[in-house]
Amino acid sequence: MLQQAPAEQVMTFGGREISYDETVLTPRPWTEGQSHWARELLDEAPPGRVLEVCAGAGHIGLLAVVGTDRELVQVDADVSACTWALKNSRAWGVESEIRLGSMIDVLEPDERFALIIADPPYLPTDGVGQYPEDPVTAIDGGADGLDLARMCLDVMTRHLGRGAVGLLQLRDLDQGEQLTSDAAARGLEVAEGRQFDGGAVLLLRRVTEAI
Repeated sequence: MLQQAPAEQVMTFGGREISYDETVLTPRPWTEGQSHWARELLDEAPPGRVLEVCAGAGHIGLLAVVGTDRELVQVDADVSACTWALKNSRAWGVESEIRLGSMIDVLEPDERFALIIADPPYLPTDGVGQYPEDPVTAIDGGADGLDLARMCLDVMTRHLGRGAVGLLQLRDLDQGEQLTSDAAARGLEVAEGRQFDGGAVLLLRRVTEAI
């Protein structure tokens, strides 16, 4: 018997439609705040492209750059997420380069970005069972929930350009406190943290020059 494909779903995000299905994480409305913050930062950011890692359906990065002349690169390790990100970028009329694979492997050593948006899974592995409706790979952040967040810090260390900044999505600001020393060890500083109704976002800057 043929298995029926997951049904397409549509929601409004930032006044525009985002399409997705059950194979990817349902876009969280609160992340509009992350997109708006990113858009504000772009007004002062140096020239260059925007990178979004763990992009999922692509909504956060798309809302950040739509209406600007910024080029967008979106990365996810899941093929379904990349498929939806591509579909949504075309629907929004945004030129986005979609890359499938590990965020470490699919970026060239010399690539630099004006802004990096990171949306990693951040739940501890032993807590993912509380959310059976969500794909495990989209929410499982490892033993302490921060394995992928630390990988995002590695990406920022290597790929933030001069004067560029990064935005890292987390569960809450307590997780941000846990990452402070990890960021410092990578030549990054937490410049600001914002708690939203549903999650938190850290603003990170380089304190050393890019490698």
